[in-house]
Order: sequence, then C-alpha cells, then structure tokens
Amino acid sequence: MPGTSSETSSVGQAAAPSPTAATAPVGTTARVRVGTGIGVWLRDLIISLAISAFVIIFLYQPVKVEGVSMMPSLEDQERIFVNKFVYRLEPIERGDIVVFRYPHDPSKSYIKRVIGMAGDRIRIDGGHVYVNDEALDEDYVPPAYTDFRSYPETTVPENYFFVLGDHRSMSSDSREFGPVSQSLIYGKAVFGYWPMDKLGRVR
Repeated sequence: MPGTSSETSSVGQAAAPSPTAATAPVGTTARVRVGTGIGVWLRDLIISLAISAFVIIFLYQPVKVEGVSMMPSLEDQERIFVNKFVYRLEPIERGDIVVFRYPHDPSKSYIKRVIGMAGDRIRIDGGHVYVNDEALDEDYVPPAYTDFRSYPETTVPENYFFVLGDHRSMSSDSREFGPVSQSLIYGKAVFGYWPMDKLGRVR
C-alpha cells in the first residue's frame, strides 16, 4: 500500500504542474488568435473602405435620377451608377446617356442622351430628328413620349454635343440651352441598380 500511495502521490505531483503549464500557453495563444483575428478584420475593412472610396471618387458614382425627362429609359427616383473615368479612355458617342453640369448653373447636374457630335448638322422637323439630313432612328423614344416641336438647323461646334431627353415632351435640353461643352460632361450612365426591376446596363 505504501507503494501505491507513493505512486499516486508521485502521479499527482507530476500531473499538478502540467495543467498550469498547459493552461498558460493555451490562453496566450487564444488571446493572440483573437487579437490577430480582430486585426485582420480591421485591416480588411480599411482596405475595403479605401477601395470603395477610390471607386466612388475616381470611377463610379451612385446618383439618383430626378425628373421624368429620360423616361422610359430612366425613371424618376431611379438609382444608377455613373462612370466618371470612361471618357478618359474613349470618346463620347452618339446614343450615350451622359451626366453634365447645367450650362446656366453649374451647381446643377442634368442627364440626357447625346444626339449630335461636333460638326454634325442637327435639325428637328415636327418632332423628327435629322442628323446631317438623315432621319435619326430613335427606338428609345416611344410614340407616347414624342412631341411635334421643331428646331432650326444648327451645326454642333467643336468640343460640344447636342443632347436631348428621351421624353421629348417633358425635357429641357439642347433645344432650349443649346449644345453642351465637353468640359461640362463628367460621366456616362452605365448601370441601374434600383428599383430591382430596372437592374442592369443603362441603354
């Protein structure tokens, strides 16, 4: 029996430091892992915010359409993304929906469709648009959105664009304020994201 007692005692003495020795490193490791996890999460969050800020500031800007001048392509209160960088890589083209500063008040922004390029001769006869004496095919303007206004022939100046709203009877555009300088155009409408039934590329 003394041998058993001695064995038990020895086992107990040998085992006693083990939990203490094991507990300290495990706890420390756990704290290190938690700290590391938070650090990684914060790092990823900061990187994500930085990337988002870069994208919004330099590439894409979310905007809200106000008014009905671009219906049915864009509806009032619709949310879209505007690409602010694209025109540094490619030229503005006929048919693009562009965002620009209103020529008579640069604090306001307008959104319209490009109809005429520099050098084009534009005229509107009873609501029908002619570019260089050829009728423009405008499938984005349904019959219900046309009007019968006319506009005398004008030649678009260099570095200017003639723009119209798709809802011709409800739009203030180049028929009123003339061609728009390229320097005032700061983006192209590229993608709609709200409401969900309008999700997709802007055409």
